[in-house]
Amino acid sequence: MMLVELGQAVWHQATVAVVALAPTPGPKTINTDGILSFFATKITPILLAVLGIICIGRASRGEISRVLTSSAIAIIGLAFIAGAATLLFFGGSIIDLLFK
Repeated sequence: MMLVELGQAVWHQATVAVVALAPTPGPKTINTDGILSFFATKITPILLAVLGIICIGRASRGEISRVLTSSAIAIIGLAFIAGAATLLFFGGSIIDLLFK
């Protein structure tokens, strides 16, 4: 019985020593470039394909004005997204130019 207790005590001290000597991991960061590239390569083409299918379906039923309206709204939305992405990438340099 004493041998088991001695083994448990040694095991506990060994694990405490290993934990104390192990390096602590640094703060975790989020891979934002990977997230942006995932959306750009996987999600955006699927959404554009769905939008195209909806437009083709409406055009085949004779709702050309609705197709043109929704297409114009989609193009304006894409322009806003492109403007936001431009500000995201070039915002620092634009601010440096304005406030120098």
